[in-house]
Amino acid sequence: RAQVQQDQFCSPFAQGMTQRNAGKAAVKAFSARDYERPGLKQDEIEEIKEAFDLFDTDQSGEIDLKELKAAMSSLGYESKNETIFTMLSELDKDGNASLDFGEFLELMAGKEGKEDKETKEEVNKVFALFDIDHKGHMTVRDVARVARELGERLSMEELTEIVRRACSDEASLEIYPEDFYTVMTKKTFP
Repeated sequence: RAQVQQDQFCSPFAQGMTQRNAGKAAVKAFSARDYERPGLKQDEIEEIKEAFDLFDTDQSGEIDLKELKAAMSSLGYESKNETIFTMLSELDKDGNASLDFGEFLELMAGKEGKEDKETKEEVNKVFALFDIDHKGHMTVRDVARVARELGERLSMEELTEIVRRACSDEASLEIYPEDFYTVMTKKTFP
């Protein structure tokens, strides 16, 4: 009944769009922040999203077999359906015969979830070497100790600058495990 009342005030085009999309779930507005991860910047995620949208020609939020085949063809690859289907099934993590943006992002970022977990564990082991007092964070003093142990001769100003650039809260000058992980997996250092 509410739909009928609403349709009385909609243009024929809007009514058609409403009927056409009635079976589809509402598409959430894209936010690169939702997909942010260490080593991958928001602008890189947005670029990958633009590529995803080019392949997702029906704007369903997923790349299906037909769209993947069209994309491969436009890139100059002549492939049979079975080849594309095999490729899609290998990339499709949830088994729904299509790639959502999360799956596409993993493919384009070149990282599998398992590798990320292993990397995080390895970085946490290195963090523990700095945080020998088990405070849950490292300070300029911890970085100075490790630098001395490695034979690096750095001034307190240089050490403070290293910590300042690595920590998320410059006022505290404390590097937390997440900050350390971000720094260790970054492609560039500010």
